[in-house]
Amino acid sequence: MAKRTIVPIGPYHPLQEEPEFFTLTIEGEKVVDIDVQVGYNHRGIEKISEMKTFDQIPFVVERICGICSTSHPFACVQAIEDINDIEVPERAKYIRTIVGEGERIHSHLLWLGLAGHFLGYNTVYMWAWKLREEILDVMEILYGNRNNYAMFKPGGVRRDIKDEDIPDVLKKINSIIPTLEMLKKAVMDDPVLHARTKGVGILTKEEAINYSALGPTSRASGVTKDVRKDAPYAAYDKVAWDMIVTQNGDVFDKAVVRVLETFESINIMKQCIFNLPEGEVDANIKSISAGEGIGTHEAPRGEVFHYIRSDGTNTPIRHKVRAPTFMNLPTYKATIIGETIADASIILAAIDPCYCCTERMAVRDTKGKKLYGGEELIRLSQEKTEKLRAKYV
Repeated sequence: MAKRTIVPIGPYHPLQEEPEFFTLTIEGEKVVDIDVQVGYNHRGIEKISEMKTFDQIPFVVERICGICSTSHPFACVQAIEDINDIEVPERAKYIRTIVGEGERIHSHLLWLGLAGHFLGYNTVYMWAWKLREEILDVMEILYGNRNNYAMFKPGGVRRDIKDEDIPDVLKKINSIIPTLEMLKKAVMDDPVLHARTKGVGILTKEEAINYSALGPTSRASGVTKDVRKDAPYAAYDKVAWDMIVTQNGDVFDKAVVRVLETFESINIMKQCIFNLPEGEVDANIKSISAGEGIGTHEAPRGEVFHYIRSDGTNTPIRHKVRAPTFMNLPTYKATIIGETIADASIILAAIDPCYCCTERMAVRDTKGKKLYGGEELIRLSQEKTEKLRAKYV
């Protein structure tokens, strides 16, 4: 048997966008085991939410993820609305859909660029990120920001879309299609990309189901699951679009799903803009009664799930968040073991991980005794920060 070697990747690594720590066990060039450690970005969002009003919470959860900044507010406001069975105005539903699909496009393009970079194919990297700028310009025209749009609120959206902005938006959306077609051909036809991604990091359909994988990670393995189809919300049942599903489950198919989904997102955005109904964009909710609600949204990485419980006051007593990476992360056990160390980074990146979304922490005692409260944890964190500052600054 070949000698086993431990190869650490992270917690800070030039090919990983966020701090996370992978310990690979290898025999020769082959990966035989993997251990994943997260926890470097924990910010206590769920606890902070319990100290905010229902109107403030969407601003807080928008900071969970810097790329998919509207995914968490989308699910969050639906959870709040579910408590009182609140009906959102039709125009607001269409605007929410436009926000969600614009974000899907720029998120997928960001991943595609990074995937090219991981493979040493920086032409794809440069073109994908250049094209992403165009869709970010669209978001800025519509919502005032290129990210963190601050659009969502319980009962609707905070700002309407101006009629005079629509021609510029449609012009920009149409202008990205030729370059997007070029990128699609680069992915679908380039033999170098095929050699590096086809048959690499395969997640079978059975494994995808067993691991409860989500989003493009599961749809690339032949799993026909998408919240927008399975439990329609916003305007997703009012426009025509196709769910992109492939069968091979390798890194190549995950790239194909994301590239083709950008075309569907453009299709959805244009339909929503052309069919944008007249009317109000806010139900003007005054209060939330006691109860509990759930909200889901098909984020670029997969289903985002929020659970909120209210006691009838203006703040929740419990807020639980489950991001798609939390479900997709364990699939590494199925995709990376048996592969070569050279392919480790692209396989790790293939689920489009977001560790800020995934971070969580629990402090418990097996005897049932409470070890630390919230204030004590903050105090300990501050004390450690001061020690580090005194040592290194």
